Amino acid sequence: MTKRQSVIVAASLLLTIITACKTNQTSSSPAANSNNSSAQSTPDQFAAVRTTYDKECKSCHGQKGEGGPVKLEDGTKLKVPNFREGHALRHPDSDYLKQITKGGDGMPAFEKKLTPDQMNDLIRFIRQEFQAGAAPAK
Repeated sequence: MTKRQSVIVAASLLLTIITACKTNQTSSSPAANSNNSSAQSTPDQFAAVRTTYDKECKSCHGQKGEGGPVKLEDGTKLKVPNFREGHALRHPDSDYLKQITKGGDGMPAFEKKLTPDQMNDLIRFIRQEFQAGAAPAK
């Protein structure tokens, strides 16, 4: 075998190996396989707090945070603030936390019912879902 033939055989063999490796990488790459599934399903970062909101807040504040007039079981009438506009947009997170913890103005206190993490998650949820991510006042 001449030197030229040896080079051609070696180049062909090398090309075959490179092609086989590239084919193997693209078919078994975890990144290639996971891109489709992550694009199809986005986890809901507020899944747990939605349950808390539905159970503890929705009956007064509404499904969409619109608030409004509410009549309690004891006959008391409340004007529940709208999370989407007005004062609710201007209150800092610390005001929300104080109101949730201690209650007041007809709102019950949740300090014995919710953990601090649940309260903070509720505030983040309200900011994101009802206030379009509005930054809290300072």
